[in-house]
Amino acid sequence: MGVAQVRRFNRVVTQRVGALHDAYLSRGRPLGQDRVLWEIGNDGCDVRSLRARLDLDSGYVSRLLRSLESSGLVRVERSGDDGRVRIARLTENGLAERRVLDERSDELAASILEPLDERQQKRLVAAMGEVTRLLTASMVRVEVVDPRLPAAQYCLESYFAELGERFETGFDRSRSISADNAELTPPAGLLLVATLHSEPIGCGALKFHGAEPAEIKRMWVAPDARGLGLGRRLLTELEREAIAHGAPAVRLETNRNLTEAIALYRSTGYQEVPPFNTEPYADHWFEKPLNA
Repeated sequence: MGVAQVRRFNRVVTQRVGALHDAYLSRGRPLGQDRVLWEIGNDGCDVRSLRARLDLDSGYVSRLLRSLESSGLVRVERSGDDGRVRIARLTENGLAERRVLDERSDELAASILEPLDERQQKRLVAAMGEVTRLLTASMVRVEVVDPRLPAAQYCLESYFAELGERFETGFDRSRSISADNAELTPPAGLLLVATLHSEPIGCGALKFHGAEPAEIKRMWVAPDARGLGLGRRLLTELEREAIAHGAPAVRLETNRNLTEAIALYRSTGYQEVPPFNTEPYADHWFEKPLNA
């Protein structure tokens, strides 16, 4: 039933916003080209980021850019800082066309709202906000990665920086119980990294101890990605990995200032237990048995 409803929703939306027409918003181009034109923006965008942002393969993006170049709306040039990087920029005509697209998009949005009364408009706008959050959450990818990769290091450094800001005494990683790269590499452990449009937005790690409970470490979600349910998803994925590696339970410790994390752990079945290590920054210790 869920799949059928999603398909029905997709059909209604694509028809209502005009995505089926060859000339989207009566501008003589299909929606794909106009979306690329919009995403390039007034300041330009490197082609690699453009592909990631739109989740499109390089061949298709290249074809869209060539079409826009041939129309005199876009130029693609090598970056002055790195010749391997290509930058797409709007021409003067492209900038003017983007302004027209902005106006036409406002008109389309207004035409969707206009037939509805005020109560219906509020319901629709609220529902669109919820759908946007859920669709964004569905685009997040979570996978085990080498902790030495740049995306992983970005997450870990962001995690350390946030702890330093939120803990009353700051955070010195050299004083904390270790979870270094070797400890987060199979078979000793693992690191999960969450990405959205190829950008890292969260992480979570495990340290394995044979038949003993696995340790959950380095749980972090980027501020801009909070509200997508990503913390809960990372926790669930870590539990699955712990089960797959034969751990009977998972354990973690946390600081009293991380109130959101504490609420998450308690709401997902973690029970507070006596201290099981000497982590100097910990105020609470939690454990959850795992059923394979």
